Amino acid sequence: MVKKVAVLGAGSWGTALALVLADNGHKVILWGHKQEQVDAINKTHQNEKYLPGVHLPVNITATAELQTALEEIDFVVLAVPTKAMRDVCGQLSKFMTTPTIFVHVSKGIEPDTHLRVSEVIEEEIPQSLRKAVVVLSGPSHAEEVSLRQPTTVTAASTNMEAAERVQDLFINNNFRVYTNSDVVGVEIGGSLKNIIALAAGITDGLGYGDNAKAALITRGLAEIARLGSSLGANPLTFLGLTGMGDLIVTCTSVHSRNWRAGNMLGKGKRLEEVLESMGMVVEGVRTTKAAYQLSNKLNVKMPLTDALYGVLFHDVDPKVAVDELMSRGKTAELDDLSQILAGGEK
Repeated sequence: MVKKVAVLGAGSWGTALALVLADNGHKVILWGHKQEQVDAINKTHQNEKYLPGVHLPVNITATAELQTALEEIDFVVLAVPTKAMRDVCGQLSKFMTTPTIFVHVSKGIEPDTHLRVSEVIEEEIPQSLRKAVVVLSGPSHAEEVSLRQPTTVTAASTNMEAAERVQDLFINNNFRVYTNSDVVGVEIGGSLKNIIALAAGITDGLGYGDNAKAALITRGLAEIARLGSSLGANPLTFLGLTGMGDLIVTCTSVHSRNWRAGNMLGKGKRLEEVLESMGMVVEGVRTTKAAYQLSNKLNVKMPLTDALYGVLFHDVDPKVAVDELMSRGKTAELDDLSQILAGGEK
């Protein structure tokens, strides 16, 4: 059955997901806050800035009017950056009258409040307008999705009926969707992998090799699982698509904006220069701050996050940060696994 879906956020990921939905025959309203960009999408059927050369079918129309985007919709896909999520969600209730399933595809943790994105959504959108909140996450570059290359993701919700409805909405021969009830694990894995991707970019920028990257990914996964388990996540989630899968793709690909940002930092550029040159949101920077705060609050050891926090916010030289990590005191590798399986005991 054809659905009408509002995709809020006309960046690369929102546009790629709009294309998946359009391929499945749904009517898609793509909302962006810049009128010039919206006009260009409707005229050329391309989003030239974010996905150049990708044709958008006629069942995708763009608008800069939030009210127009939300008229008589069946689903809302929230594809705005995490720093804009609270503001955008706060505006939605002005224009909605019937409850809807909200699908969020953003990866991050809010600094200071330490809330996951689904928790921010639940704070800002009245329960009377929420049938459910579903997280869609996994190893997925927008560039590859837009070319219809094989991709697998996970739809996670505490409401499994809603997760299955989102699975049906998106799944096709190129875009496979699994379900999971572990919202905490899916969101923590998707968020914290951006921290490790920044660090992976730094090691590549410093000229280190595969040994360093393998160690970083492996120890990074242990760090993610340690914090996630302390928050109640299922440790097995971190072995899946939104854990190890997302970590691998984000730490090893030039498509990853977090890896690219880290790579420039490793080559000696300052954070302000990097963010200005990227022209897109680097979620890992904001998430590093939030994860650093949260790990200290919960007394969870996260040495990689601590080191990256120093590089990003205290001008620690990246090579010095790596040297300090390598000279830490001796530990046993399986101690981490024991703590994680015990439910995040510190």
